[in-house]
Amino acid sequence: MAENGEEKLLAMARHIAKTLGRNDTMADDILQIFSTFDGRFSREKLSEKDGEEDGRVSAALEHTLKLLDRQISQYVAAEHPIWADSADSSAFLDAIDELIATIRDWSPLAGDKSVGACIVRAEDLMQQAMFRVEEEFRSLMERGGESFELSREYGSGEPFDSDDDEDEDEDGGIVGAIRNDEESHIPVAQPITDYNIIIDVLPSGTINDLHEIAKRMVAAGFGKECSHVYSSFRREFLEESLSRLGLKKLSIEEVHKMPWQDLEDEIERWIKAANVSLRILFPSERRLCDRVFFGFSSASDLSFMEVCRGSTIQLLNFADAVAIGSRSPERLFKILDVFETLRDLMPEFESVFSDQYCVVLRNEAITIWKRLGEAIRGIFMELENLIRRDPAKAAVPGGGLHPITRYVMNYLRAACRSCQTLEQVFDENVVPSKGVSSSSSSSLSVQMDWIMELLESNLEAKSKIYKDSALSSVFMMNNGRYIVQKVKDSELGALLGDDWIRKHNAKVRQCYSSYQRSSWNKVLGALKVDSSSLAPNAASKTLKEKLKLFNVYFEEICRVQTSWAIYDDQMREELRISVTKILLPAYVNFIGRFKNVPELGKNADRLIKYGVEEVEARIGDLFQGHRGRK
Repeated sequence: MAENGEEKLLAMARHIAKTLGRNDTMADDILQIFSTFDGRFSREKLSEKDGEEDGRVSAALEHTLKLLDRQISQYVAAEHPIWADSADSSAFLDAIDELIATIRDWSPLAGDKSVGACIVRAEDLMQQAMFRVEEEFRSLMERGGESFELSREYGSGEPFDSDDDEDEDEDGGIVGAIRNDEESHIPVAQPITDYNIIIDVLPSGTINDLHEIAKRMVAAGFGKECSHVYSSFRREFLEESLSRLGLKKLSIEEVHKMPWQDLEDEIERWIKAANVSLRILFPSERRLCDRVFFGFSSASDLSFMEVCRGSTIQLLNFADAVAIGSRSPERLFKILDVFETLRDLMPEFESVFSDQYCVVLRNEAITIWKRLGEAIRGIFMELENLIRRDPAKAAVPGGGLHPITRYVMNYLRAACRSCQTLEQVFDENVVPSKGVSSSSSSSLSVQMDWIMELLESNLEAKSKIYKDSALSSVFMMNNGRYIVQKVKDSELGALLGDDWIRKHNAKVRQCYSSYQRSSWNKVLGALKVDSSSLAPNAASKTLKEKLKLFNVYFEEICRVQTSWAIYDDQMREELRISVTKILLPAYVNFIGRFKNVPELGKNADRLIKYGVEEVEARIGDLFQGHRGRK
C-alpha cells in the first residue's frame, strides 16, 4: 500500500506539471522545482516516459480497486445484516472510507484514460456500497424502533389517559408507552399527562451506528438518499403516533360538515395531539436528527422538516378548518380553546422550527393563529346580529326575564372567564368605539359595552309590546336588574366599570318609580279628600264614592299583578315594602276620617271592605307569577 501511495504522489506531481506547464520546457522546470523539496521527486522518477508512467499509475490504482472490490463486494452480497456484527460493520466502513479517499485522490487525474476508467469503476463500486449501507440504515432504524425508552429530563408524572385502557401498561408506568402495533412494526406513542419528557425512540448504540453510516453517505454524495430513507421512516412514526392519539386526517369539507358535538370531541383530541406533538414528539425528532446527522446541519434540518412537515400540516389544517368554519356563537368556547392552544405553543413553534427549511411551517402556524382570532371577533359580530334580529313579537308573561337576556348575559359571563385571551384577540383588531366615549377603555370593554347597548335597545323595543305601562316597567326592571347582577358577579364588572354599574342601577330605579306611578298613583288619588270645605252630607257622599273607587282600583291591581313576575327575591320584597309604605299610611288616614263622619262611622264595618291588615296581606301576594330561570 505504501508503494501505491508513492505512485499516487508521483502521478499527482506529473499531472500538476503537465497542467501548469504551457510547454515541455516549463513542465520540466516545474518537475525540477519539485525534486528540490522531496527526494522522492527525483528527476529520474519524474522524467519517466509517459507510456511507462501511465502504466505504473493505472496499475497502482487498479491494484487498490481490486482490493477494495474484494472487500466491499463480500459485504454487498452478504445475506445477513452487516451491523449484526460490529467487526463486520467496522471493516465495511473502513473499506468505504478508503474507497471515498481513492476516488477523491485520483479524480484530479481522471483526464487520463486509464485513470478515468478506473474512477468509473470505483464510482460503480461506491454506488453498490451505498445501496447496501442504505439498506443497513433502514434496517437499523426498523430494528432500533422495536426497543426504546422514555427518559424524563425534569420531574416525574403519570402516564396520560388513553382512550383505550388496554393501551396502558398493567403497572401504569411509562415503560412501553410507545409500542408496536400488532399489525405494524411502527412504534407509536400513547397519551401522557405532562409534557416534561423526551422520547428516546432509538437506542444510543443504534443512533451512533446510523450517524456513522450517514457520515459516509454524505461524504460519498448520497446525502439526499440517506435523508430520504431517514425521513420516510420517522414520518411514518409521527403519523401513526398522531393516529394513536385519536387525531383523524380530515379535509376542510369534512370538518365543516361534522355535527357540532362530534367536532367538539375532535377538538379535544386535537388539543391533546398538538401538545404532545409540539412539546414531545417534534423536539424528540429534532434531537434525533441532530444526533444522526451530527456535523451536517443542512442534512439534519432538511431531514427534520421532511419528517415533521406532514404531521404539522395535518395539525394546522384542522385548526384552519375550525377558523374558517361556522361562526355560530355557541362555537366560541371551543374556538377559544384552539386559539389558546396555538398561542401557548408558539414558543415551541419558534424553537423547534427555527431553521431555514421550517420557516414556512412556523409562519403558517402564526397565520392560522391570527385567523382564529379573526374567527372569534367574527363570532361576536354574529352575536350582535343575533340580538338585532331577535324579534319583538310575543311578550313575556308577567313581565319576567326575556330569554334573550338570559342567553346574552350567561354567554358573556362564560366568555369573560377567558377575559385575558379575549383582550388579546380584540387588541389585535382595535375597533371604533361605536358611540361609546372612553379613551382609556380596552377594545374588549368597548365591545362588551356595545353589546350591552344592543341588548338594552332590543329590550326597550320588546317592552313596548305591553299595553300596560306598569307591566312594561316591571319587564324593564326585571331584565335591567338581571343584567346588572350578572355584570357585578363576573369579569364583566371589571370590563364595564363601576360607573356603568351605577348608571344601570339608576335605570332600574327609574323603572321602579315608573311602575309605582303607573300602578298606584290612581289608587293614592282615590284616598285624597279635602272635606274641610264640604258640608257634612257632601263629605259623607264623597268619602263613600272614594272608598268604592279605592276598592275597585285595589282589587283590579291585586287581581292583575298577582300573576306578574319579579324574578329577584330581594327586589320583589323591596317592591312590596315600598308599596306598603306609600299605600298603608294613606289608607289608614282615609279610614280614620271615614269613621269620624257620624253618618258613616255607625256603618263602618259594613261599608269598609278591606281592613288595614288585609290590604297589607294582599300587597304581600303580589308578583307570584312565573319568575323564569336565572
